[in-house]
Amino acid sequence: MRVADPTMDADLTILAHMRARVAPRPRRRWPASRPWVAGTLVVMTALATPEALPAAGSTEPTIPDPPIPAAVTSLGEPDPALITAALASAVPQGLAQPALGRRVVAAVSSLSGTGTGVGSGPAVLTDATPFRPASTLKLLTATAALDSLGPAHTFTTTATLEPVGSGDAGDPRVVVLVGGGDPLLARRPDPLAYPHRADVRTLARQTAAELSTLGVRRVRLRYDTDLFTGPAVSPHWRSDYVPEGIVSPITALWVDEGRSTTGTGRVEAPALTAASAFRAHLSRAGIRVVGPVSTQVSSSAATTLATVASAPLAQVVEHVVASSDNEAAEVLAHHVGLAVVGEGSFAGGITGVGSVLRGLGIPLDGAVLRDGSGLARSNRLTAATLVGLLKRAADPTMPHLRSVLTGLPVAGFTGSLALRFAAGRSAGRGQVRAKTGTLTGVHALAGLVTDRDQVTYAFVLAADRVAPDRSLAARVALDRLSATLAACRCSAK
Repeated sequence: MRVADPTMDADLTILAHMRARVAPRPRRRWPASRPWVAGTLVVMTALATPEALPAAGSTEPTIPDPPIPAAVTSLGEPDPALITAALASAVPQGLAQPALGRRVVAAVSSLSGTGTGVGSGPAVLTDATPFRPASTLKLLTATAALDSLGPAHTFTTTATLEPVGSGDAGDPRVVVLVGGGDPLLARRPDPLAYPHRADVRTLARQTAAELSTLGVRRVRLRYDTDLFTGPAVSPHWRSDYVPEGIVSPITALWVDEGRSTTGTGRVEAPALTAASAFRAHLSRAGIRVVGPVSTQVSSSAATTLATVASAPLAQVVEHVVASSDNEAAEVLAHHVGLAVVGEGSFAGGITGVGSVLRGLGIPLDGAVLRDGSGLARSNRLTAATLVGLLKRAADPTMPHLRSVLTGLPVAGFTGSLALRFAAGRSAGRGQVRAKTGTLTGVHALAGLVTDRDQVTYAFVLAADRVAPDRSLAARVALDRLSATLAACRCSAK
């Protein structure tokens, strides 16, 4: 039995429990004689003997704040020797919490720095060592979508009317609902939703009005999902993800991302469910729909009756990054595949995302991409890939990538970090913006942190061998370490 939903980055029940049970610790100062760096820091630590868990019903184990690093005193790019010294003295204390397990990765880089220092010793691995990224992989999908499609791109859902004579003599005209791969298409309008959701009720009403103008009152309804190809379920996902309603089959047409009207679980046939909702709205608008709803590819001779368009991609990306939306991320990856290799599928998305990121100069050595959401446990990334991506998105010459960063959850305030950072230094709250990554045994943060000198750094913290019953403590440990970065004076003087 799972401790928690392995695919969710913001299990509200668990995080609320964490907030209630973990008390803030007194703030401590890092001795001024200890050095820190403004360049890139990378270390992976292996812990040998995990600490025993507390007995059932006891409070969470106390997790001390790591000491606050002081600024380095050198000018310009830091000396690699200083980097190694800083790693040897500053980083391990924060990473050596037993709850984090035997493999922990940490990387910190100034947005303009290029140097890389790696600690030494038998317990330290290089920054090229791949680890399970979980949902931090969504940063790759979001970046590739923005670069290949453009931040102003929208996704259009269309209703078309097949020409006279396309069916049997005397049959009603055929209306086709054509899926355009809108990841956030909704059943009905929601004026409070951000970003804006196109919806099938609005589309049905516009379609009904156009049909009435043409004198058509009776139709057959078909739906077209031909935009996406290949399997609807990734072969790299756990076999119970879709049957248990953890994630929807990926299709070019759905409403509410395949979720049921109860708000929990997923429907078995998302495209058919969307078409059925469209049919109901057509009927309420005065159009009689006869016969069963079935699939049909809209022909090139069909007439467009009505369209609804999504919010701009930049806003969709912000939503995906902030809420860690698995289904929407997979749809975006399919669109990248269409744009780059002409194939809207899991395989096309993986190929397309990799191609775009290489074109942006983001290092992918050691990366293994299996999907667009990070659900596949066989995904692998390195700290160098995520840090390189964050620095590229922050590059002033790449403004079209900026929503990757503006979508990052803010510690203690928004998205999948809204209920975290309750414990530890208050410096982390509001100063850390990071994409979360959570699978069973995997916890990660990748984003930006602003220190006490108001200098912003890209950072990655991840542990991919966490005991499932230590998830809360592992999250707290990573939160505290990132808050320590926010509390430090890390910039070179």
